[in-house]
Amino acid sequence: MSFFKTILNTIPRPILIKISYWVKPIISFYLKGDRYTDPIDGKSYRKFLPYGYGKQRENALSPSTLSLERHRLMWLFLRDETDFFTSKQKQKVLHIAPEQCFLDIFRNQNNLDYTTSDIKSPIADVKADICNLPFENNCYDIIFCNHVLEHIADDTRAMQELFRVLKPGGMGIFQIPQDLSRKKTFEDNTIVDKKERAKIFGQYDHVRIYGLDYFEKLRAIGFKVEEIDYTKKMEQKEIKRFCLMKNEILPVCYKLE
Repeated sequence: MSFFKTILNTIPRPILIKISYWVKPIISFYLKGDRYTDPIDGKSYRKFLPYGYGKQRENALSPSTLSLERHRLMWLFLRDETDFFTSKQKQKVLHIAPEQCFLDIFRNQNNLDYTTSDIKSPIADVKADICNLPFENNCYDIIFCNHVLEHIADDTRAMQELFRVLKPGGMGIFQIPQDLSRKKTFEDNTIVDKKERAKIFGQYDHVRIYGLDYFEKLRAIGFKVEEIDYTKKMEQKEIKRFCLMKNEILPVCYKLE
C-alpha cells in the first residue's frame, strides 16, 4: 500500500483537512514544473499527486488546491459555460460538504452569498444532516453537492431536501462516483464491515455504486437533469494538461419555475 493510500485509509477525513493546510505549501514547492496545470489557481507542476482509496489514479490530486479531476472539470464548466463568476446579480449559494479547492475562492466572490454545510466537516459554516436541512423552502439559487449522496443511506430523502431548498429556476451540480457500464445502482445495506464496503463499493464509507439510473432518480424527485460530458468539448491536450478524467458526466440539475 502506497504512502498516500495508507493516509487516506487510516486518518479520519476531518483530521486530514486540518493537516492539509500545513502540508500543501511544502508539496507545491517540491513539485513545481510546467507539465500539468491546475485551472483553479493557474499553477503548474511537473506532476500531480496520486489519489484513490483502492487503485490509485496517477496525477489526480493537485498539490496546491487539492482539487481532483471532478473539481477541475466542474470549475471549467462553471467558468466557461455559466455566469457563476461574472454575474452582476447576487446569487445565494449552498455548498454541501465544501471542498477546500473552492472554499476560499467562493467565499471571497462579491457576487455570491455563500453558505457551506456538512454534518462533520470542520470547515463548514452550518453543521447539518443533508436529510434534514435547516433552511427554508426555495431559498438558494445554486447548490453544490458533490460526492456526498453515495455516503447517505436514504439518498432519496437527501435529494428531496436539495430540491426543497433550491429556488425555482435554480441550478444544482450533484456529482457522484458512477459506473457508466452499470444500468442500475447497486446497494446492499446488510454490508456494514468497512473492509467489505471498500471491496464492494470502492470506499469504506460508501453505501452504493451508482449506475446510469442515477439521472432518472434525480428526475423522479422533480429535477430537470442535463447529463453533460464536458470533456467532449475540450481538446485532448487540455484534458491531459488539466489532468481530467475523460468522459466523466456532470449532472447539472435545474428546478423548473
